[in-house]
Amino acid sequence: MDFTFSSEQEALRDAVRSFLGAEAPKEYVRRMAEHDEAGVTPELWRRIVDLGWTGLLVPEQQGGLGLGLVDAVVVQEEMGRAVFPGPFFSSAIVATLAARALGLDNLLVGLASGTQRGTVALDEAGHGDPIERVRVRATGRGSRHKLDGVKPLVMDGHTADWVLVPARTREGLQTFLVDNAGDLAQLAPSLDITRKFARLEFAQTRALLVGPPGDHAHLWRRIADDAAVLLAAELIGVSEAANALALDYAQAREVFGKPLSKFQVTRHKAVDMLREIEIARVAVHYAAWASAVDAPDREIAAAMAKAQAASAANYVTAECIQIHGGVGYTWENDAHLFLRRAKVDDLLMGAQGWQRERVADEYFATL
Repeated sequence: MDFTFSSEQEALRDAVRSFLGAEAPKEYVRRMAEHDEAGVTPELWRRIVDLGWTGLLVPEQQGGLGLGLVDAVVVQEEMGRAVFPGPFFSSAIVATLAARALGLDNLLVGLASGTQRGTVALDEAGHGDPIERVRVRATGRGSRHKLDGVKPLVMDGHTADWVLVPARTREGLQTFLVDNAGDLAQLAPSLDITRKFARLEFAQTRALLVGPPGDHAHLWRRIADDAAVLLAAELIGVSEAANALALDYAQAREVFGKPLSKFQVTRHKAVDMLREIEIARVAVHYAAWASAVDAPDREIAAAMAKAQAASAANYVTAECIQIHGGVGYTWENDAHLFLRRAKVDDLLMGAQGWQRERVADEYFATL
């Protein structure tokens, strides 16, 4: 079985890497992180729309590119490498996955064209299964409902045109569309300064019931798994960039008359970092393929990918700082940007500890 990328996918990678390198260097990332609440300039977002990337996962019938999870992995790895600060993941990835799973074609058209940006309010307080943690409740009849509860960490919730909210009803877990969510949002502090989050508080907030009839728990589990795989792909890019930063510094920094890279302890660290990245890369690529073909082990593959990629990224970004020594702890050095993204990505769509529990439960169920 061939798990290499196609020539078209490699061309896509080259295009994304070249574009982000030119248009979103670390100076831009820092400027957006420190001075811009939206996290992206309108000019850069329009260029991303013109390139078609906001419609990456949108079917061609709704104006998108009609590509799949493996193609999205290619893009997400490069987004992670750049620690891209805009709402690409929240809108072009998670909101699109949710709208597709729920059959909301009208929302997909707006996402692909760039006329609207969406997001998803899934994660709530606590730990473990992100689906089981949902406590926001909806009451009402027909399509008109009212929401009560808190979504403490919603990616780009303050700038999105709409948000999809899973909430508890008498039917189980169902999905609600809230327009103009920014009116409810307050910017939420996050360890990752490059990605913007908002806190949404619902108090008898009007919302529209969307999606198919019945319980949506199985749909949201698939959305969360696919989003977790693409977060894991982002973490591969984060790890690669942190690894490259560390190696460049080790080769340039001289200690006792020779480069830091010549010391055995540095070489051991470099080998361990590369090992963690490669193991995670294999897991992520397989999980994306497994989802694309609906393989029987799709769910476990997603759990393994998120767990391994998060573990690798936390390790590699921390070792990057260690190799830099004292300078690695300074604000001016880029090492902390990678560490911050790794730490927060780990917690989203199911932290690595819970993902490992899923794998363990599956294993023991077969004994």
